[in-house]
Amino acid sequence: MDLQKLFANRIGGAGFGVANEIYKFEKIKRAKSAARAARPEVELLDFGVGEPDQMAPKIIRQALKKAVDDPANRGYADNGPRAFKLAAAEYMKTFFGVGDLNPDTEINHSIGSKSALALLPLGFINPGDVALVTVPGYPVLATHTRYLGGEVVQVPLRRENHFYPDLEKIDPAIAQRAKLFYVNYPNNPTGAAPSEEFFDRLIAFAQRYNLLIVQDAAYATLVYGREPLSILSRPGGRECAIELHSMSKSYNMTGWRLGFVAGPARIVQAFAEIKDNLDSGQFKAIQAAACAGIADRKLADHIRVHYQRRLKKIVAALKRVGFKVRMPGGTFYLYVPAPKAAGLVEFKTAEDASQHLIRESSISTVPWDDSGAFLRFSATFESRDKKDDDRVIAEMEARLMRANLRFS
Repeated sequence: MDLQKLFANRIGGAGFGVANEIYKFEKIKRAKSAARAARPEVELLDFGVGEPDQMAPKIIRQALKKAVDDPANRGYADNGPRAFKLAAAEYMKTFFGVGDLNPDTEINHSIGSKSALALLPLGFINPGDVALVTVPGYPVLATHTRYLGGEVVQVPLRRENHFYPDLEKIDPAIAQRAKLFYVNYPNNPTGAAPSEEFFDRLIAFAQRYNLLIVQDAAYATLVYGREPLSILSRPGGRECAIELHSMSKSYNMTGWRLGFVAGPARIVQAFAEIKDNLDSGQFKAIQAAACAGIADRKLADHIRVHYQRRLKKIVAALKRVGFKVRMPGGTFYLYVPAPKAAGLVEFKTAEDASQHLIRESSISTVPWDDSGAFLRFSATFESRDKKDDDRVIAEMEARLMRANLRFS
């Protein structure tokens, strides 16, 4: 029997699992393991981690402990309970001024943003349909569009355009075929935050071509120097956009896997119907725990300030090394042009630079070569306290100085 012949083409068909290609994050993982083995006495400074370094707020953790013992939470959640929808509606009002969402028809919980991104194409993409996807970015929506026989058209995010998509450069013939336009602001990995003007242009584009904006707002509360912004707060946004919110980054609830979608009632209905056929909802105790804190701006602001403080210190350190870097508009990432060389070793790509820094300096970053060569530094590195933050960042700076990096 040849099981290899049974695999679907969407995951590689008969070639599944036998290809020699190693993906970016696996390369990083292997390089870190090699660096630790070669220099076990040297601390590996991991600025590549993309998840919070702290626990969820105490009030939420305490609420979970109580909710776990409540027999009412033992069963399937399906597309409820209503209490979380009400809390999500209050969150949208508190943070973004979107005060009249109907919790019963315009909000539905999801098992994190990743699940929502995977499910949405099932409601829209037929073979041959187009999804516009910004790059660099999170690949899940593109993956599932391809699974369904759709076509993914990448829209580059470039520094000269403030890491917004250049809507005027999208081929009108492609836009006419598009059903979904995936954007993510505040943006991973670039750190760009949305502006009212950008969202208004995006809404006008969606109206012109009759497509749905899928705005992944996983980092929505992590913005610096401005107020948080929802596309649903802009004129016309409630008619042409669905926004995905997550508790993972805003409330350090990464492993809890809880988020929600908000937008036009018919779009939310389609999502809920698909979801109802693919999962049985997130554990009700987790949803009950989230209700205890997600509309509390003080909790989210405390987490935001933690990353803002770290980011400012990393920015100062990287500037002294020679990187072209400034504070991001949002997220907990810094997206900086990759060095061209270290001493006599030249780098053709950001991945070359990243691998070199892991091997030679025990510093881990994430490379992006989609639209130029960039490295992503994350402010979620491990440390014991604020004083230890300073130690880790100073050690990073010292090692980068010794690496003799060149940027031109």
